[in-house]
Amino acid sequence: MSDTSCIFCKIAAREIPAEILRESDRIVAFRDLNPQAPTHILLIPKEHVASLAEVTDDHGAMLADISQAAAHLARTEGIDQTGWRLVTNVGPDAGQAVFHLHFHLLGGRKMLWPPG
Repeated sequence: MSDTSCIFCKIAAREIPAEILRESDRIVAFRDLNPQAPTHILLIPKEHVASLAEVTDDHGAMLADISQAAAHLARTEGIDQTGWRLVTNVGPDAGQAVFHLHFHLLGGRKMLWPPG
């Protein structure tokens, strides 16, 4: 299922160009156009899910794909030894701007805590 007005659904369907780094039947990973760290990759499900709040038991394989892809990309980006962050925002108060579930893989610089 996709949402024809959703930018991430359009990227997953290859209707909008993006630098795709990894893809499976369930997920797509691509570089963020407005990077907040030297490595900033977005990992999204191909199915339109608005946020983590909508995830059900049926989404377990998709979440596993995202986790495995993040670990693989951290290795290929060379940030696996120094550290990386995988984060998703749920709702506007948390900073979610695109209402399609997505995870930010961030690394290549020292991360601060608390983040925001």
